[in-house]
Amino acid sequence: MSKLKKSHQPIFDLAIRTADMLVKMFGSRCEVAVHDFADLKKSLIHIAGNVTGREIGSPITDLVLEELAKQKKEVEDIPNYKTQSKKGNIMKSATIFLRDDEAKVIGALCINYDISLLIQFGGELEQFINFDEHETKTESFFTSVQDVTHEMVEQVILGFKKAPSLMSLEEKVDCVRQLEEKGTFLIKGATDYVASVLGVSKFTVYNYLQKIRTMNEFQTEELSEQK
Repeated sequence: MSKLKKSHQPIFDLAIRTADMLVKMFGSRCEVAVHDFADLKKSLIHIAGNVTGREIGSPITDLVLEELAKQKKEVEDIPNYKTQSKKGNIMKSATIFLRDDEAKVIGALCINYDISLLIQFGGELEQFINFDEHETKTESFFTSVQDVTHEMVEQVILGFKKAPSLMSLEEKVDCVRQLEEKGTFLIKGATDYVASVLGVSKFTVYNYLQKIRTMNEFQTEELSEQK
């Protein structure tokens, strides 16, 4: 480490301790560098972790130089920006400028985190969680067969926007038709429940189903003949 001004020593000591702690916390993909701007040609005085391949005595970066070219009051910390190492690794970076008692910029704490592997995982994860946007199916999960029946009936009834007692004969038949298409009547006891909701007997529901199934068979046969 280069010789520091006595008044600057506590500032850089804290920066170095912070650098070491951050790397211990975030692991080997994290690098934290401490720069002393007393000599920009070899400003790097401490490095914890190593993502960029630099060593003590390396020069300051072009991005920091660009910021230092501004007026003192205009120099601001640079959070969360994208950088790339010589090896091609993508990093999230941040630069925090260190100031003395007179607010003069005397150095910087620079954080680089290699996110190359995370980007790769992110691509694979995105592919895994991607859905076929053309499919609009929904699925509910229940703890009892009664809940299944009740939910299916409720969904169909809501589509009519009126109480079952106000439904016409045609609407009740259509309701049973929709439930038949959903497979509701494959569930034991569903006929009794549908009958109670529609305010008809289960024999009436059976009659509706017979008419619907007969009509479906007729339409299927008709289509076969057309082919």
